[in-house]
Amino acid sequence: MNIRSLTRGDGVVIGAAVLLFIASFLSYTGASEYASINAWDVLSTLMSMYLAGVIGAAIVVLSRMLPQQRKVAGLDLAQFGVALTIFAAWTAFWTIIGSPSAGAGLIIGLLAALILAGGAVATPLVPALKVALIGAPKPQPTAAPYGAGPNPGYGYPGAQQQQAGQGYGYPGGQQQPQGGQTYGQQAPAADGTTGGPAGATQAAGSPADFAPFWFAVPVARPLYGEDGSPAPIAELAPGTWYLAVEQRGQALIAQTQDGRRGVLQDTTGIQRG
Repeated sequence: MNIRSLTRGDGVVIGAAVLLFIASFLSYTGASEYASINAWDVLSTLMSMYLAGVIGAAIVVLSRMLPQQRKVAGLDLAQFGVALTIFAAWTAFWTIIGSPSAGAGLIIGLLAALILAGGAVATPLVPALKVALIGAPKPQPTAAPYGAGPNPGYGYPGAQQQQAGQGYGYPGGQQQPQGGQTYGQQAPAADGTTGGPAGATQAAGSPADFAPFWFAVPVARPLYGEDGSPAPIAELAPGTWYLAVEQRGQALIAQTQDGRRGVLQDTTGIQRG
């Protein structure tokens, strides 16, 4: 489970569920002679309105934290939870309509149930509600060896790539191998040329255009197997850093925290570390 995959909409759902649970302990009716009665004394309303809403909210939040969606009665777990929250709001509306004297428990319960159902339905649709509830942590650089300067690590967010002038023999700059030949330079042939094929392959030792880097996705995105299988092997969650180890056209080969590697086909809007 990944708590950083929760969004602002999930925060609204959690807050409304807490308010709905508190309302179940408040006065169920406004009549003074029944002021001590709350929803826990009316089992049908308790189960179909209050607890149904709280359980639905728990299912919605749990489905966001799972790496892969589960199904209940043919529905995705999130869809099943949303259906429960809508049922709770529907029950709350007709319960307060049919009550001759609604107490604080019913009134606050209706408001909480409506907010709960609205947040559960609107979260996948409204961009403002899809923003991560908890921001991604700023990655910490790895410890440098004793006697050496900062060394955040290859490709890690905030890492500094080695400068071009720090080649053979670093620290201390480039050194001259035996015979006065500079490192990486081809020995000239007798006729003054660089030796044909040797000179043609000088660029082979240059660094590749792509360097591994850390990134985070703005919304949950599937990670597919490198073998081209249509079924995703994992889901990348927003608020978590992943390592891009290779680029294939517009796609990236990403590695998860547990070491699995796969193809991220949709790279739009990713945040580089």
